[in-house]
Amino acid sequence: MELVEVSPTQLPMSLLLEADPCEEKIQGYLDRCWGFAAKQQDAYLGACLVLPGQNGTAEILNLAVQPGFQGKGIGTSLLRWTLKQLSAKGTSRVALGTGSFGPQLTFYQRLGFRVTEVQRDYFLTHYPEPLFEQGIQHRDRLWLSLDLAE
Repeated sequence: MELVEVSPTQLPMSLLLEADPCEEKIQGYLDRCWGFAAKQQDAYLGACLVLPGQNGTAEILNLAVQPGFQGKGIGTSLLRWTLKQLSAKGTSRVALGTGSFGPQLTFYQRLGFRVTEVQRDYFLTHYPEPLFEQGIQHRDRLWLSLDLAE
């Protein structure tokens, strides 16, 4: 597996939809992001889209791994590598929004991200279709952040 920085437009939409089920939302941020990927030969196994901010901040908008490759450490390797690349670009703080439950929350917490804010009813007001995971509807979004200097 190879970890590379790529143009976000090179990443397959089907992969990005694994993390964000709204193609319209993805299209809205795709051209403003940095793209990072895990590749095997010519296939993208994982992708991470990061929106650069001001004053050394950045936001992870999309982190996805192909379903058949989940649980094999690809997401962890990709995120750790992405964080190193962001640090090299001068980023000192990374934030992201995610659901208030599910494996993605513990994934980020294992890598040092901490909850900083709760946005009540975010998924109810910002997505056209209800989002369910493990039979539970997502309602609130948690903001997490990580200081790269720590």
